[in-house]
Amino acid sequence: MESTPLLDLADGQLEAARQAPSARSSRTIQGGHDRMLRETVIALLAGHELAEHESPGEATLQVLRGRVRLTAGDQRWDGTVGDHVIIPRSRHALTALEDAAVLLTVVKTVT
Repeated sequence: MESTPLLDLADGQLEAARQAPSARSSRTIQGGHDRMLRETVIALLAGHELAEHESPGEATLQVLRGRVRLTAGDQRWDGTVGDHVIIPRSRHALTALEDAAVLLTVVKTVT
């Protein structure tokens, strides 16, 4: 079995985000565009966001470091370390309220 130290990975992605012009960094730890299940650690610096977008399938978000805000229409969820949420199937955006790293898990819809 292969194990991934998520908090170490989150810290590494935060460091990479601090060096990136986009103020974000990500690393897929499971799956990819050719797989149904994909897990990605995403780091965003405070005040930066993943702009509103569609989800390719069912998805959840777990906060590994920092604080984030997930918005979908008039719905809003603020999460902190250890929090977990099911991402709405509607258009949504993610904003870092402070330097943050999250684990995004997506199961793509079969078409």
